[in-house]
Amino acid sequence: MKYDALKLLGDINRAVIQFRGVYSAWSKKHGISYNEMLVLYTIRDNGFCTQKQICDHYLLPRQTINHVIAEMRKRELLILSPENCIGREKAFVLTEKGKGYAAPLLESLSRIEIETIERVGYENICAMTKAMMSFDDTLRAVMEKNI
Repeated sequence: MKYDALKLLGDINRAVIQFRGVYSAWSKKHGISYNEMLVLYTIRDNGFCTQKQICDHYLLPRQTINHVIAEMRKRELLILSPENCIGREKAFVLTEKGKGYAAPLLESLSRIEIETIERVGYENICAMTKAMMSFDDTLRAVMEKNI
């Protein structure tokens, strides 16, 4: 039993790494960094992004995302959005140039993700997501208890 549990945990970890690897490969193929894709992804989901949102959601160092946002601002893809700022957190939105840049990338990615959901099945994806979130919550709680 112990061996099966350890094998299962290894399989989970490899699946998560490979899952992220698919997004990384897609990003590279489209000429953007994985971290830049995460910035665009966050803006797609929220309409804006803050450095803290990205760091918290994707567990990335602040310095890494700060660099990505600074480069995107330099390329005039992002602009500060005072109305979306959260306390002292600066929020950014796409400029018109940024929208033109991001639209085909996000449309391509969304098409791929939607086709994947349709092939795997919406219910299966929901069940997988619920199970992964439950596993994460429980793992976090057990680790905190045992630290």
